[in-house]
Amino acid sequence: MAEEEAIEVRFRLFDGTDIGPDKYDPSTTVASLKETIIARWPEDKANAPTKVEDLKLINAGRILENKWTLTESRVPVGDLPGSIITMHVVVRPPSSVKRAVSAGKEKENASRQGRCVCTIL
Repeated sequence: MAEEEAIEVRFRLFDGTDIGPDKYDPSTTVASLKETIIARWPEDKANAPTKVEDLKLINAGRILENKWTLTESRVPVGDLPGSIITMHVVVRPPSSVKRAVSAGKEKENASRQGRCVCTIL
């Protein structure tokens, strides 16, 4: 990997902390970047992802596909040579949390359905 070809990327987590910046080869895939994030996830952070599918990377408002390379993911407009690209990391909640939230909403909706919606004037 030639130094001038390397792309410097930092990953911004949901609470504003960063992983990186580090330099990556332009042919590095988004899936491989996600694996790096999982490996370097701070131990003190909640909602730690366990697999690539748990993460979404966003660059310049675009959700990046796992098969894309860094070169394909870059947005050339406003990109300065030697600048650091910041990608935002979104973590899907674990499926048990989703099920609990879903069950809570169903219960809430069921209790609303039993209420009278009459209006007395």
